[in-house]
Amino acid sequence: MSADLIDLVQNLGQPNVLVVGDLMLDRYVWGDAERISQEAPVILLRADTREERLGGASSVATMLRALGANVALAGVVGRDVDGNRIRSILTDLGISDQSVVPDPERPSTVKERFIGRAQHRHPQQMIRVDYETRAAVAASVEAELVQAIARQLAKTDVVLVSDYDKGVCTPRVLSAIISEARKRGLRVLADPIRGRDYSKYHGCSAMTPNRLEAGLATGRTLETTEEALEAACQLRKQLDMEAAIITLDKDGMALEHRDGRRQVFPTRPRQVYDITGAGDMVMSVLGMALAAGADYDPAIRLANVAGGLEVEKIGVATVTRDEILRDLLRHGPNGSQKLLIRSILQHELESRRRLGQRIAFTNGCFDLLHAGHVQYLQEARAQADLLVVGLNSDASVRAIKGPNRPVNSEEARAFVLAGLQAVDYITVFEEVTPQSLIHALRPDVLVKGADYRKEEVVGAAFVESYGGRVHLAPLREGYSTTRALQKLGAA
Repeated sequence: MSADLIDLVQNLGQPNVLVVGDLMLDRYVWGDAERISQEAPVILLRADTREERLGGASSVATMLRALGANVALAGVVGRDVDGNRIRSILTDLGISDQSVVPDPERPSTVKERFIGRAQHRHPQQMIRVDYETRAAVAASVEAELVQAIARQLAKTDVVLVSDYDKGVCTPRVLSAIISEARKRGLRVLADPIRGRDYSKYHGCSAMTPNRLEAGLATGRTLETTEEALEAACQLRKQLDMEAAIITLDKDGMALEHRDGRRQVFPTRPRQVYDITGAGDMVMSVLGMALAAGADYDPAIRLANVAGGLEVEKIGVATVTRDEILRDLLRHGPNGSQKLLIRSILQHELESRRRLGQRIAFTNGCFDLLHAGHVQYLQEARAQADLLVVGLNSDASVRAIKGPNRPVNSEEARAFVLAGLQAVDYITVFEEVTPQSLIHALRPDVLVKGADYRKEEVVGAAFVESYGGRVHLAPLREGYSTTRALQKLGAA
């Protein structure tokens, strides 16, 4: 169901999020991979574009800012050109760098990727060059960072720890964050390193390791979703967490919660172009949704959607609320998800209305779908942004058509209708007329066939009373369910 996620996106607000972790600069060099060099058996890249983006914990901050959060970033940069560039980009994006500590003894972390286009298209990453040190920051830098974070926590709704194992997220730093956050009733979410010892994350609210990381930390091989749930349970208990969430790439995410919830949230198949940044996106959306007051279940489902959008992009890219909403609207109701009971459909349509969408409604038995029906439904759908079909129940059809109808059950009829692109939602009604359903759904456009006069259309006066309109759709000649059944000897 997409209505609750649409509501969640619309009510995310502007939470104050503190991101703590390893700041990085991602540099991309693009060009055409034209030929093999004459000097050595290597590809020659003719560079034409250079791009710089924030990476690591600063990538999480960038993603949160694109989603509309107020973001503060805490971490360490070198006193160098790259460190200045990181801070400059943060300022340009409106991300607070008051808790970013300069360290003259270490370089800023830079990851430089060279991306070649074959025959001027089909870009592929050729090589990545890293400039970094992984040593833990000095005790004096730790102390300065802890003090800066403590000041920032007073104006924070949630803390995200993005640990890339570059020396910033030391046990001392994390212990201070977790302790102070607990005193303030703040959640701390951690995206951990790949390692066997996760003791430094003890006491955080939740963590989001991927399949490989969780397997390494628990000494398990996570091939099935059940094994992932067992690993999540082990991590949650060992680290005294509220919840453990393991990301399972194409299999979605597994949640194990202190209250006993154990669930796997599947994800929709995507065209994967680049997995870089997917974990950061999941962490960003989870943190923002939880800060907005959402429970873990909808927060994880929304993070699944955002992570899916991220892997459809090249490199570490941002995703906006509008992109998430478009994806939910495009892919939320499909197949059997189009068939909704009345109360849930009302909620779904309210979400659509808040997005400024107009709703068309029509109704019928649709017992034996034919070309005339298809043309009619396409005409109905063209009148608004989405089309709802009220489908007569089997009992309702018998009351109208007689004891030998319908030929197809309401389940079968709904399934066939759901396969039509023109139909966005279907709901079954038991009454002989759709009057009460129209009153409940309040469509903007009421559609009926041109063989009716407007005054004969059930619900017409009601729809026009609040500014809606009635559209009489032309019918395709020569097509009739009754006529088709007569030819088959079934009527």
